Amino acid sequence: MIDYHALAPELILAVTVLAVLVVDLVVRSKVWVAVVALVGLFAAFVPLLTLAFCEPLLGCAEVTRSMFLGSYVVDPYALVLKGLFIGTAFVAVLLSVDYIESDRYYEGEYFFLLLSAALGAVVMSSARDFVSIVVALELVSGPGFLLAGWRKADERSNEAALKFFISGVLALALLMFGVSLVYGLTGTQQFDQLAVASVEFADLPLFTIGVLFILVGFGFKVSAVPFHYWTPDTYQGSPTPVTAWLAVGSKTAGFVGLLSIAFIAFPAMRDIWGPILWVVAAVTMVVGNVVAIKQTNIVRLLGYSSIAHAGFILAPFAAMAGASDAAMSQAFYAAVAYLLIYAVMNLGAFGVVIAGLSKVESAELSDWSGLYRHSPGLAVLLAGFFFSLAGIPPLAGWFAKLAMFQATIGSGNLWGYSIAVIAVLNSVVAIYYYAKPVKSAFFDEVPEGISSAATPSVASPALKLALGLSIAGVVLLGIFPGLVAQLSRYTSEIIAAIF
Repeated sequence: MIDYHALAPELILAVTVLAVLVVDLVVRSKVWVAVVALVGLFAAFVPLLTLAFCEPLLGCAEVTRSMFLGSYVVDPYALVLKGLFIGTAFVAVLLSVDYIESDRYYEGEYFFLLLSAALGAVVMSSARDFVSIVVALELVSGPGFLLAGWRKADERSNEAALKFFISGVLALALLMFGVSLVYGLTGTQQFDQLAVASVEFADLPLFTIGVLFILVGFGFKVSAVPFHYWTPDTYQGSPTPVTAWLAVGSKTAGFVGLLSIAFIAFPAMRDIWGPILWVVAAVTMVVGNVVAIKQTNIVRLLGYSSIAHAGFILAPFAAMAGASDAAMSQAFYAAVAYLLIYAVMNLGAFGVVIAGLSKVESAELSDWSGLYRHSPGLAVLLAGFFFSLAGIPPLAGWFAKLAMFQATIGSGNLWGYSIAVIAVLNSVVAIYYYAKPVKSAFFDEVPEGISSAATPSVASPALKLALGLSIAGVVLLGIFPGLVAQLSRYTSEIIAAIF
């Protein structure tokens, strides 16, 4: 039996995807395409509320709804992540409106692909078997390959799309090879059945190899070292709103798949995947932060920052070898909390980059010198988002780091203590390179040749709304982190149910 209420967000998004193409065909003013996309995303968010508060509103008996023989589940974990993806897509559309109108870009097709990727991410949240999770993952990745190369006459954009495509295909091949091994040995692809079967097959080398190949496939998706090589070039060459989506929406979708596989499908294998992810998390933090110090381009700096944050998000995974069931729940909570806050502050950071590029027409940090003298509001936003990414209170990033440290130290083992020490050292390094563009914007002189510095920048209403929503989220979630904590605890109920 199909539960149409549970599938309402996906159905509304699917209709919106088609509506965008139709509107693009029949209207002359392309701004209506973006309006339809925004209305559709808002409409898709409404059923999430009715599902979350179904019992008091509609008298529903259960929040968790299982369909298609358990392959697709709508539960608290899925609802929170669906809300994150829909909100991320909403802000990404706002960031895109003025950018796409500024040149001869295909607007209808652009929003069609962006919404399709958002639909894939929403499906990822409920996927509970390998067929649905692979389909969702490729629905996220496929449009991204095209969006990365949207500036067709730009060689860097073409290079970005090609590198992203090659790495994506390689990741899919490794993932599917791992899935085939696991399925061939266990005879099942559903996560709840794999959680039981993995206890029996945990000591079988071929089964372990299959699990590791699956993790490697997702390692590419979340740009963890050594699978990160495509990230800086793809971020720099893609249109900046696309980069914002790739850094937040696409990366978060990869982490959601990794969470589902590690904590729902293979929790009994944590003594195997825990130490491996410890190495990956440690190296990812170090490489991302150290290389970011040398960057002179603000988009590449955020690219390596994104790699470093992938390491921080993986830190709770890394502490799970030999961890208790309670520690597993805490790690799951910490990863979700980090993803929620990371999305808000990273979208805002890329929003500032989009506004700054329209002002100084350069992504080189040297050209952003003296930004406060001609665009004080933009400089303050830059400081707010970058200091939040660094984890400085009272901005939201501090709570993400706190949740991560609580999970790693709370594991009560050497794996957790050691990765926490590495995370502390890398957090100190991160403060340096996040402060570098802020120092330049506030204390350096305006460079010669920045002709636009004489007049104040005028951001579009859509961009102003995106920046306003992002900075409000960063400030409010930093001062009142209880909302993130409550949502993250809400999602971690699924782990408590497993154990």
